[in-house]
This record gives sequence, C-alpha cells and structure tokens, in this order.
Amino acid sequence: MSSELGLLHTNGILRQPWVTPERTSAGLGWDRQYLSVQRERPYRESFAAAGTHLVILHLDGPVTVRRGLGRASRSREVPASGLFIHPAGRDLTVELGGALSTVHLYLSDEVLRDAAGEDRPVELAEELGTSDRLLEQLVLSMDETLRGWEPTARTYVDQLGSMVAAQLVQRHGAGTAGSGAARDRTAGGLGDRQFAAVRALMQERLGEPVPLAELAATAGLSVSQFSRQFKARTGLAPHRYLLGLRVDQACRLLRTDATPIAEIAVRCGFSHQEHLTRVMRAHLDTTPGAVRRGS
Repeated sequence: MSSELGLLHTNGILRQPWVTPERTSAGLGWDRQYLSVQRERPYRESFAAAGTHLVILHLDGPVTVRRGLGRASRSREVPASGLFIHPAGRDLTVELGGALSTVHLYLSDEVLRDAAGEDRPVELAEELGTSDRLLEQLVLSMDETLRGWEPTARTYVDQLGSMVAAQLVQRHGAGTAGSGAARDRTAGGLGDRQFAAVRALMQERLGEPVPLAELAATAGLSVSQFSRQFKARTGLAPHRYLLGLRVDQACRLLRTDATPIAEIAVRCGFSHQEHLTRVMRAHLDTTPGAVRRGS
C-alpha cells in the first residue's frame, strides 16, 4: 500500500500565507487523492511541478485568474463552479485577481493511469475556467464525504476518486490517454471465483475500512476494471454492496445477540450507534432498536 497523499505531494499553493484552510483530508489515510477546502486571497506566484494532478473548483466568483508567463499567459473571468485543471509534472504560474473560496483536489498519476488503462503517465490538458457538471458534482461529493467523515467510508471515497480520474481522462485528457479506458469498458462482470474471493474479504473485514485498491487486488484487477466489473456482476458499486453486507450483519446480530447496540455497530463497521441508526433509517426505514424488538 502507498503512503497517504498530503501537502508534501502538492505544488505548494496550499502552504502559502494567503491561504486559509477550512478542512482537509490530512490524517485520514487517503492514499490516491488529497482534498483541501480553503479561502484564498489575491496573489501572483510561480510553483514548481508536482507529481500530482490538480483540479481546483471555484465555490464562488466570478474572479479573474491568469495562468502562464508573458505572451503565453492567458486570463479569464472564472465564475462559481468553474474548474482549473493543472497536469502533473508541469510548473505553474498563476495570478488570482480577488478573494476566492476553493476546493483543491490532488490526484496521484497512479489513479489516472488506472482509469486510462495505461502503464505510462497520463497527460491532461491545462484548463482555465472550464465547465464540467459531472466533475463538479464528484468533487463536491468528495467534500461532503470529508465533512461527515466516517472511517468506513474509505471504499466510497476511493470510488469517487476513481470516477474523478475517469472523467478527467475522458473529458480533459491530452493526446490518446483515453484509448485504454475505452477498451477496458468492454469488460464483463467478475467471474465466480473472483467474486467469491472479494465477498469473503468484505465479510472478513466488515468492521474495518477497506481500500478499494485492496478489493481490486484480490480480484487481480486494476481499480477501474474492478469497479466496472463488480457493478456489472452485482448491479451495485463496491461501497454500496459492502454497506449492504454491514447492514445485513448488524440486523442478524440485533435479532440473535444480546450484545449492546453500540458494540454491534462498531463490530459491523459503523463508527458508532448513531451512524448505524442513520444508515438503517435511510436504507430499511427502521432503527436498530426496532429490529431488536422484532417490530
């Protein structure tokens, strides 16, 4: 397993004094993406290349942004929901013309290579103020998950990162990086042996965060291949299927075991009793207490 992605893997924007962070994914063990939400003051600065790809979502605006140097620079008034995309491996000069709230999402090249079905680095286009509603919603969903973080949401946030990477490759790639992804999408569902191995791992690890990459490795697939083939087999994304297993096990224990509800919740992969109650209300329209009483 790779180490957590964090500030040291970024190009340095977030370490500047004009940036006031509100929340980040630091310390949560996210190893293929790093998310930060902050308020930025106007600035002009140059940054060295980083090994991560950067997506910036503007939460308010419009604000004027200039990127590049000299005659090669370009400027645009970027509205709220506008996106700034910067590829890994390239220096960045940027000027922000006004105060702005942003979400920064940094992605490892590994997750983009996986989405593209390629062994070589993925090339993204440099974009300024582009609009992509799906990419915007995925980034916001990742931030929503961060706001209400539960360790057992690890599989879900990995899934979101893979979906962001797939959208970047398909809509914002340079050259032919997306060709491998197109070929890979023709794959069918998991075989019986692969599915049995993955399900067994899920059952074994119900009480723990399960990285999507670990599930994929059990099936002998890349993360993007695994996600598509798992859904083709079950009709559900891996994190949704895993959540269903956790709820089913909690219900079984509530009906047959006198263990306190709070302990059952943790044993089945929920952060606490309130977390289990919230999920059961949403998915089964009932509560742990009602299941225990048989009502």
